[in-house]
Amino acid sequence: MALILLFCKNPDNVTADDFFYSGLNVRSNTSNQLGVNVTIVTADVMPELNTNGITLARIDYAANGGLNPPHTHPRAAEILMVLDGTVYAGFVTSNPDHRLFNKILKPGDVFVFPFGMVHFQLNLGKTLLLVFKRLI
Repeated sequence: MALILLFCKNPDNVTADDFFYSGLNVRSNTSNQLGVNVTIVTADVMPELNTNGITLARIDYAANGGLNPPHTHPRAAEILMVLDGTVYAGFVTSNPDHRLFNKILKPGDVFVFPFGMVHFQLNLGKTLLLVFKRLI
């Protein structure tokens, strides 16, 4: 993944729209191999996120096993909040012990994945799962 530098907007040209994004209420298509779809909100679509070190995302999971497979964010921690459904979420620590920290989360639950840890989420429910995450 290439590093993309965004220049700061001239403060004289900033409007309320630079602080606003609409569309995270829209359910995404999960009919793919993993049964998951991530809608990411970055500074590309919400300019005032630039230089704030924040990324937001909506993640939709298919029923009965939609999977956000093991992955890592080497420069960010992740906060996951469940809005609808039941998710099995966890992360594995690095050397030397490779400990698994995991929980079954329900609506209103929040789980933090420390930066650099390999982490995952799996929909355990028979219905669609919806979570929001924030990378910081």
